[in-house]
Amino acid sequence: MTDMSTASEKGKVAIVTGSATGVGAAVAIMLAQRGCNVVINYSRSRDEAEATAAECRACGVEAIAVRGDVADDADCRGIVAAAIDAWGRLDYLVNNAGKTKFVPFEDLDGLTRDIFLDIYSVNVVGTYQVIRAAAPHLKKTQGAIVNTSSIGGVTGIASSMAYAASKGALNVLTRSLALTLAPEVRVNAVCPGAIQTRWLKSGMGDAQYEGLIDSLSAQLPLRRVATPEGIARSIVAFLVDHTDVTGETLNVDDGLHLGRLPAYSSMDKTRGQL
Repeated sequence: MTDMSTASEKGKVAIVTGSATGVGAAVAIMLAQRGCNVVINYSRSRDEAEATAAECRACGVEAIAVRGDVADDADCRGIVAAAIDAWGRLDYLVNNAGKTKFVPFEDLDGLTRDIFLDIYSVNVVGTYQVIRAAAPHLKKTQGAIVNTSSIGGVTGIASSMAYAASKGALNVLTRSLALTLAPEVRVNAVCPGAIQTRWLKSGMGDAQYEGLIDSLSAQLPLRRVATPEGIARSIVAFLVDHTDVTGETLNVDDGLHLGRLPAYSSMDKTRGQL
């Protein structure tokens, strides 16, 4: 059950798209722990979505699992309508549903028009459609939106060029909507790097995934790879705590965007200075 000392959002309502597992599930559970009623959205993972909803209800709140593909505008409107029908209000929206296809950057012929459009339909258009459906309700409650972007949208390096480009577009869309929906609604984005999730593992395969996690754990400035809970903390902070911030994109990547120090920086200083 919820520790009521943390239930500062009691009675408020949140929609988290793509929240059956991973980061979305972690966000939904954290919001439930704070007292929010939650819509768990999924497109295929019904059993996992119902399990996440059950975890939320164990925190002493109400939660419902709602199927919907954010690439479909009617589904987006249905997801929002489910929240309004259940509780009559909407305070928070987290656009976490995302899609990619792993295509090597050098394989230009392998990255087809259809792959581009499929990824954009979820990561950019889908996000816009959910926000458009939710905006009138969020304005009534002085609510907040957080979009789950990617460090790929900053660096241009990701599972495919189409995915990186879609997240770059999402970062710009975040700023445009922050201006459009102000002053009533705040809109921000978080840009994770690698995250220890089933989504990444299934895309890469077990061996490549384990190799990536081991490599990044040794190389990243913070010497670790983010967990869904770590990313969720930043998302929830944008929703609940950072009430003076809008139009911001926050890198939550354990320092990946910093790159590496030049080799000479770690030289034994007794061997001379450059």
